[in-house]
Order: sequence, then C-alpha cells, then structure tokens
Amino acid sequence: MDKAIEIKSESILEIQDLTIQYITEEGTVHAVGGLNLRVGRGETLGFVGETGAGKTTTALGIMRLIPSPPGVIKSGRVIFDGQNLLDKGESEMRAIRGAKIAMIFQDPMTSLNPVMTVDRQIAEMIKLHKNVSETESLKLAGDMLELVGIRRERMHDYPHQFSGGMKQRVVIAIALACDPALLIADEPTTALDVTIQAQVLELMKNLKKHFGSSMILITHDLGIVADICDKVAIMYAGRVVEYADKRALFTKPMHPYTIGLFNSVPDLDDDRDELNVIPGLMPDPMDLPTGCAFHPRCNFALPECSANYPSMVEAEPGHFAACPVRAAAPEGRS
Repeated sequence: MDKAIEIKSESILEIQDLTIQYITEEGTVHAVGGLNLRVGRGETLGFVGETGAGKTTTALGIMRLIPSPPGVIKSGRVIFDGQNLLDKGESEMRAIRGAKIAMIFQDPMTSLNPVMTVDRQIAEMIKLHKNVSETESLKLAGDMLELVGIRRERMHDYPHQFSGGMKQRVVIAIALACDPALLIADEPTTALDVTIQAQVLELMKNLKKHFGSSMILITHDLGIVADICDKVAIMYAGRVVEYADKRALFTKPMHPYTIGLFNSVPDLDDDRDELNVIPGLMPDPMDLPTGCAFHPRCNFALPECSANYPSMVEAEPGHFAACPVRAAAPEGRS
C-alpha cells in the first residue's frame, strides 16, 4: 500500500487505499490500484494523466457511479466530510450527489436533457435537494443562469438552441445550483474551442471562489493546471505517482513520468524539429508490469523497480513522489 499523502490543510476529501477493477470476459481491468489522496477545503486539485490512467474512474468511484457490472470497488475508503461514502446506501448517495458533491462532465450534450428547457433542468436539481416550491426553484434557476453569464430571457430555451460553450455554462449552473462543497470537473473544456475554453475556465475559477467550494479538476492539459489549480496529482496506470503544490511541481518535477510530460510540451524558445516524447506506450490495464508500472519506459529504472511498487516518498515538505531514485536526489527536469 502506498503511504497516504499528508496535506496540512483541513481535508474535505480523503481517499484511502482505493482499488477499482472492471471484471470482463477478457480479463480484469486494474483501473485504480491502492490510491491514496486528500483534498483540502477550498483547494483546487489538478488530476493529470494520459487517457486510461484512471482519472475518471477515480471520480466515478468518489460519486459511487461505477457501472456495476462490470465495475467493482474492491477495497478502500472515500472519506467525505468525515463520512465514508463507500458505507452509504444508494438513497443516501442520491442525497449527497448534487447537494454536497457535484460533477461536471466533459461533453455537455450527454449531460443535458434535449427535450427539457434549461431552467427546468436546473430547477429539477434545486427541488431534489431543497425544500422550495416550483415557482421558487424556477426563480433560483434563472438566478443561476445569470450567475454563469446567460441572460434570464433565455431560461426557457432548449439545449440545442445554445452553443457548446453556453451548454457547458448550463451544466456548470446545474452542478453549482445547490452550493456543493466539492466540485469534480472531468475535462470540462475538452469539446470547446480555445477561446471558449478560456472563458469557461475563468468562469469556473470565479464561481469556485464565489461559492467557496473545493474542486478536483481532471485534465491532461498542464496549461490549465498552471492557471486554475493549487495542488497537482500526477496519475499513471491507476496510481498517483507524484503530488505537490503547483509551483513545486512545475519548478522541480521529480517522478520520471512527470518529467517526461513536461519535456513533451513545446517550448517557443527552443528551436528544435522534434519534441521529446516518452518512449513506449501506456501499459495494458489488464496486464500491468510488476513493480512500478512506469519502469519499462523509464530512463532511471533500477532492477528493484520491477520487483516492488515504490511507496510515496516525501522528498521535500508537501512534495511526494513514488520514485525513491529521483525523490532521494531531486535535480529538477532532465
């Protein structure tokens, strides 16, 4: 088991030894393995990794929305506000989803009902968790639309009448309608063009501050992490391999995978014909390598890296890396 990551601020969410698998006819997919993580109150945690790293599965595990079958939470605890969500019944989780923990998905079209006006979709969430009348819930829905930058006159429109960026604003309004303590945003700007991405991210940053929420932002874009996040967790093959304050991670990445991610980002001041790339491919989650899952692609790998999975090492205060080689003598990027 990895050493749990210690965060000095009071935690709103603590994940302990979370293991999630998908059991299929072809074999067992090891989506998340022994994950330990904490999110402080009021913090934004960036959750970074390649497609298939286990980021979305972790988010669905927190929400207790893992499709079963084939998905199963094999072990672990998800402590939210002092309570283990994995011990909750489905009716208790329905009361928590939306009211205390809300999730924004990357494709707004799959999140919105195409035959219901947007004000009624927001009002539906409000009525589900608050004891208000139909009239009051619709008024509050209009207030939320204005808060996310949509004119109240458009509250009776249907989703198809909005652009992609506007749809995502509606999804954000639904997620924040009941003032949740924790917001999980799963690549919320992936389907949007760059200009609209910037507007939506700025909106989310302002609304998070307005509501005082904590946030987990799932992304593969390090630029978004630099702009939005306070802390960063780098995930590879179902495990967090590095965790740090944003500034520490960007100035002195320690895990070889993190270093590879930074080196693969284009540098405008570097006149070269080809980008640095991480050799090899992500491992098959049904057949993970023994020991550290990254060792077949790692330039720093030692023989022991293939034998045992390394524990998280606190190389510097608040900066953890699952690589004893790099964490013992951090040198920054190389």
